[in-house]
Amino acid sequence: MPPRRPKVAVFKFASCDGCQLSLLDAEDHLLAVADAVEIANFPEASRNVQRGPYEIGLVEGSITTPHDVERIRSIRKMCKVLITIGACATAGGIQALRNWKDVKDFTRLVYASPEYISTLDRSMPVGSYVHVDFELRGCPINKIQLLEVINAYLNKRKPTIPTHSLCIECKLRGTVCVMVAGGEACLGPVTQAGCGAICPAYARGCYGCFGPMESPNPPALSIRFAELGLTRQDVMLRFRGFNAYAEAFRKESEAHEKPGH
Repeated sequence: MPPRRPKVAVFKFASCDGCQLSLLDAEDHLLAVADAVEIANFPEASRNVQRGPYEIGLVEGSITTPHDVERIRSIRKMCKVLITIGACATAGGIQALRNWKDVKDFTRLVYASPEYISTLDRSMPVGSYVHVDFELRGCPINKIQLLEVINAYLNKRKPTIPTHSLCIECKLRGTVCVMVAGGEACLGPVTQAGCGAICPAYARGCYGCFGPMESPNPPALSIRFAELGLTRQDVMLRFRGFNAYAEAFRKESEAHEKPGH
């Protein structure tokens, strides 16, 4: 009798499904993984759903409702290893922009009967409510990085994921610095590598899709932004994108809301 393959489950919370689609887009690489594991719960790909427990759980999306809190705690109990994938699951996502406002204002504007809407005041990352074994950044994630993380946990080793800045990727592909040469505001110096520096390759500044790099220095970058002519409001908005509620970006954006900064 062949040995039992480890069960992998994929779960979705508040998100656009982009990170799950990145997994499906892995195609031939995904087939290789499928031979090593049993994809037991992945509604985006199959109606065949098996009950836990699972060796690995992949979670996309942020926690935005009381029901989400209950559900993620239940999922945590079912998964030996829990991996969050994407900006929503690791930093609250673009929907975390509501965290600086009163969410009741939005429900009154959007819904005819807002009293029936049950939601949390903030959109938060999964790690705010349960222990997470590994956070994979990106909006969307890098599919090769995801397969590396799965492979690492299957083989009981540490995932090899870069934590340096996007600037290294620009250097590796020979891209001229858009901030130095073109005066473009770019978050590359404080953003974790992972996308291959796509935007700078097209003469556009980085938008911070992969969140803060290891030991970033946002205040120094903000000074450079000011030298390029950005206002305090402009700088604040630069840090309020896909990873707006990641700690380093959140603190820097909030600093530019305070008088006298």
